[in-house]
Amino acid sequence: MKFTINGKAQEVDVEDDMPLLWVLRDELGLTGTKYGCGVAQCGACTVHMDGLAVRSCQVTAATAADSDIVTIEGLGTPDSLHAVQEAWVEHQVAQCGYCQSGQIMQAASLLDMNDAPSDEEIDVVMGGNLCRCGTYPRIRAAVHSAAAKIREA
Repeated sequence: MKFTINGKAQEVDVEDDMPLLWVLRDELGLTGTKYGCGVAQCGACTVHMDGLAVRSCQVTAATAADSDIVTIEGLGTPDSLHAVQEAWVEHQVAQCGYCQSGQIMQAASLLDMNDAPSDEEIDVVMGGNLCRCGTYPRIRAAVHSAAAKIREA
């Protein structure tokens, strides 16, 4: 199966029903996307597929084939962070950090669609991404900061 992952053409030989999460982690070594629940409820496995946030634990390889996939590794670089990543650092969002790649990917997707979300819109879109550490107030503040950076750019 062929994919474009973080801007790079990739080909893997996997079963059609293998979850995209395992293609990314086990076949391609992109371990920034995390396994959380396996049933699309926690958001730790969130990636962008053709520009939309999806739960990679529930997207099959066959469904994702020929798609443009962006993982946390492709969102920004250490030398050029995405606005959401910058805001996450600025607001010290991460505690344990396990859910953060999914949180960041969901926030980036939100801001691609709406660069000035209200608190309520942030809560609705981000509410499906669970954080055991309860950093939701910092997540909301970071989304607002990232939105401002994006509007200024």
